[in-house]
Amino acid sequence: MSTSTPAIALQSPLSRCAHGPGLIILRPAGYAACQSNNTSLDPEPLKKWAEESYTVAQITLDRESSGEEAGVLSLVRSAIDELISREECDKKDSFGLLIYGSKDEYSSRFEQIVHAIVASTAQVAAIVSFANWSPPASVPSVLHAPGKNIDLPTPPPNHAVYSYPEASSAGFMVPGHSDFKISSAGVAHTRSLTFLKKHMNGPYFDLEKIWDEHTYFEFGDRSVEKTMATMVDEPYVNHVPTLTGGVGRARLSKFYLEHFIFNNPEDTELELISRTVGTDRVVDEFIFCLTHNKVVDWLLPGIPPTGKPLRIPFTAVVNIRGDRLYHEHIAWDQATVLVQLGLLPEYLPWPYVLPEGQVAGPGKRFEYRVPAAGAETATKLQDEHSVPSNQMFEYKVREVDDK
Repeated sequence: MSTSTPAIALQSPLSRCAHGPGLIILRPAGYAACQSNNTSLDPEPLKKWAEESYTVAQITLDRESSGEEAGVLSLVRSAIDELISREECDKKDSFGLLIYGSKDEYSSRFEQIVHAIVASTAQVAAIVSFANWSPPASVPSVLHAPGKNIDLPTPPPNHAVYSYPEASSAGFMVPGHSDFKISSAGVAHTRSLTFLKKHMNGPYFDLEKIWDEHTYFEFGDRSVEKTMATMVDEPYVNHVPTLTGGVGRARLSKFYLEHFIFNNPEDTELELISRTVGTDRVVDEFIFCLTHNKVVDWLLPGIPPTGKPLRIPFTAVVNIRGDRLYHEHIAWDQATVLVQLGLLPEYLPWPYVLPEGQVAGPGKRFEYRVPAAGAETATKLQDEHSVPSNQMFEYKVREVDDK
């Protein structure tokens, strides 16, 4: 990151390709301290958009300076000139404008000045804002409006409005802000990214290729260093059923080294069932196949090898920022794993009162048939006709001797 003036910070793209379109961020001065309070992996907007492969110029305005039209226009002009001068900014004639903060964090004249920015330069191609502004109708815009029961404007053509009733203020987008809400911020970021790519013609990446490269380094090349090189500065992996993975580069590198890349059996294979590719995500359905001939502690913590084959339906939701992975959410049904290993009994004790009030007889107890299937789950995922549906509807609680 470099600084053009005290009010302008410049950030080159942090993608592997190291070039991309230009963005101008306007933010209130109160947001400058947020990063020092940031305890999440989500970086501040300047860095986050650079990870998306944009060349970014960030302008910080206090309440007084945000009301001085000539000064604001001069800063925007300087930011555009700086972006044009940079080799890594590969579009010189159009820029995105992102306005962080709410109306009460700027001068009362600031909304009028935003209109003046658009009127004074034809280079603003798209506007993204995170409060209830009224953007110029002449430029495509997307508005992310926080709060409940707010009066949202009716958007003109090429404009979009999204509401976030769970968010308290425009600060929901900024890590380290007291109102930061990471789930809402993630949804809003994807929507903003989709909008900007459309109106700025990029940057576009082959997300399938990036994900396939990552998995090759995990399962084929088995290289921790190369696997981590495909990820952003602070990534994470979450295996949902077992709570295994790593949050942050150091912990994730340790997890890959000690518990994942070298812990998967040699015959491990991934059979792809379906793939959905979005703006910044790849969602895979696949069957994870292996022989449980060694300890696979990320999948089966504490379970010694059984020598049994496993075919497990998996779902992976992979978030890609620019041309690097940010996170993986990996989920599967742990019950089918235990059934296939013979570690989950067909029946287990029923510990509750039955709905009919039925009581077990003397020396008796109730058991329920566990509603879980084995390798049939993978077979039916491959071919929906291969296993009949709804067979578990016949399962019943039974009375047995209390041994």
